[in-house]
Amino acid sequence: MSVKAGKHARELLLKEYRGVLSTHSKAMPGFPFGSVVPYCLDEQGHPLILISRIAQHTHNLKQDAKCSLLVGERGADDVQAVGRLTLLAEAQLLHDAAKIEAASQRYYRYFPDSQGHHRVHDFDFWRLQPVRGRYIGGFGAIHWLDQVTLGNPFAGDSEISMVEHMNSDHCRAIAHYVALAGLPNHVPAELAGIDSEGFHLRIGQALYWLAFPAPCKTAVEVRQALVALAHAEVWPTDGLPSA
Repeated sequence: MSVKAGKHARELLLKEYRGVLSTHSKAMPGFPFGSVVPYCLDEQGHPLILISRIAQHTHNLKQDAKCSLLVGERGADDVQAVGRLTLLAEAQLLHDAAKIEAASQRYYRYFPDSQGHHRVHDFDFWRLQPVRGRYIGGFGAIHWLDQVTLGNPFAGDSEISMVEHMNSDHCRAIAHYVALAGLPNHVPAELAGIDSEGFHLRIGQALYWLAFPAPCKTAVEVRQALVALAHAEVWPTDGLPSA
């Protein structure tokens, strides 16, 4: 397995926040059924989705949990020349109250409008447990990957504290990140999540992942990285989001 390919595949999964979920059709046995789903990554770095109990893909998953999530770089002129990842997975319905609460807190930060759907309608959280990944980084750059995801050491109270602190006390720094990265600025950005390799900004309903100059192992290192970026004149090239 290429370590570099695994890193690029994981970054693609972080940079994007929607993909095509393919399930085994219950209504049309033998045929795959594709549907678009938004997702964020849970504490283990696995895709977390919130789907309706009456949706076709939910009926399919309840019959056969084997599925795949196709994620590709957004806005590409030539989709065959850019990165895409097919993540083969086993879908797991969350039952445990504590896990559902943790999923809710994280997912709502990424998709605030989903709170209404979840509370009013019959929606459930599902976790996609990766089995294997197929990453294509462009023409000829094709890899089977046994390990794509990476756990988030800050998930939970530590991440919530850092995100809330940045959003309440450091709006100017966040605006600076937006300007440096050349992101849309039609509405103020907010931090949605932090992981060891970077952080997510939510601008309106769009999400953007920006990489730290180097991975962070502790909350202190995260703070140091955010402070350094707030004073930077140029964003590190590897930290820029896909167009």
